Amino acid sequence: MRRSYRFDGPAGEPFEPTAAGGGPLLVVCALGVERWALRGGDWTAPGMPARGAGRALLAATGMGPVRARRSVTALLSGGGSGYGALLATGFCAAAGPGIRPGDAVVAAEVRDEGQTSIGVPSCGLLADALRARGLTVHLGRIHSADRVVRGAAARRRLHDDGALGIDMETAAVLDAARRAAPGLPGAAVRIVVDTPEQELLRPGTVPSGVRAWRALRSAVPAFTAWHHALAPQSGATDPTDPTDPSHPTETPIRTLPQEAS
Repeated sequence: MRRSYRFDGPAGEPFEPTAAGGGPLLVVCALGVERWALRGGDWTAPGMPARGAGRALLAATGMGPVRARRSVTALLSGGGSGYGALLATGFCAAAGPGIRPGDAVVAAEVRDEGQTSIGVPSCGLLADALRARGLTVHLGRIHSADRVVRGAAARRRLHDDGALGIDMETAAVLDAARRAAPGLPGAAVRIVVDTPEQELLRPGTVPSGVRAWRALRSAVPAFTAWHHALAPQSGATDPTDPTDPSHPTETPIRTLPQEAS
């Protein structure tokens, strides 16, 4: 029997989305190439009302659900009180037809290979922010596999079961976060890098990989807009505050030390 949860609330209990705190946005990806794309994005968030709420901290966990779960559990070991929200992102494979490289798959639900299903209430806000940036967005289920899913037949089975995108880490990231930091707002979006018709690592996928990398980088302002939408609508930024992301001398994103990521 599959266990269903709603992200952002106490484990196993229904909830309504709550406002993000004033802390930074924790952005979690798996691979170095994903982190490279994300670091090149525009992380400034002009007009952020809450002090420090526009900052972001980027962590690369390494590939696979075990590493992702371990890293996120360590990052949120204090209950997540230092963060305003969590976003899982990076690349994914399309499960079926109609989704192209460079498209964004926003998780309304995430499932793993076991019995866990996690709903994501703030998915609509994130999808709207991405569409406003000009990305093609598909809203639905991301399936997190234990290993790389190869072959059109294997993907077709997952698509027939309702999956739009396939990755390896998203379910572990969100499940670890809801356990370690109940109430922390969160969401997930993956950029499609290959399709059933043209899998990664074939010659024809080089342009697709470039397209996905550029799309992930261009999505960054949507991430800060989503964080902004969740942040408390009170207070004002201090133009002299060096942690203010709009301050011209401040780099609004930092990378965790490797041993902590």
